[in-house]
Amino acid sequence: MEHTVNEIQISYREKLSTLKSLSITNSKEVGALLFNNWDGDTIGLHETFKILLLNRSNKVKGIYPLSHGGITGTLVDMRILFAIILKTLSVGIILAHNHPSGQLKASEQDRQLTKKIQQAALLFDVNVLDHIILAPDGRYYSFADNGLM
Repeated sequence: MEHTVNEIQISYREKLSTLKSLSITNSKEVGALLFNNWDGDTIGLHETFKILLLNRSNKVKGIYPLSHGGITGTLVDMRILFAIILKTLSVGIILAHNHPSGQLKASEQDRQLTKKIQQAALLFDVNVLDHIILAPDGRYYSFADNGLM
């Protein structure tokens, strides 16, 4: 009896093809890149968690929307997150999610999730460079800039 195996397929956003040569150097660039590539209609409606995939030179490989949630939260499946990272051969990532309320404060859940992802990433030699929280008006909060990384 033959069994099929579930497989994750990765596709990159068309808009990003022009940004592939962009090297990430600071949170301001990351915030602007994420805001410009977020689904404008939904940034103030529900939480979405995305990962920015980077190569060894911190050049953008793509942005992957990992989960869509409700108004006050979204779930992140660690297995799917790392399947995406490993399948794309990314060596660096930046975590990102939005707060539809516009509140730019990292919750305890945000901090715990970031720490959990950082610990798991160590096993795969993947650098978690930052976690950005976006507000609908384009403002952002950077974990790295605020000493949480």
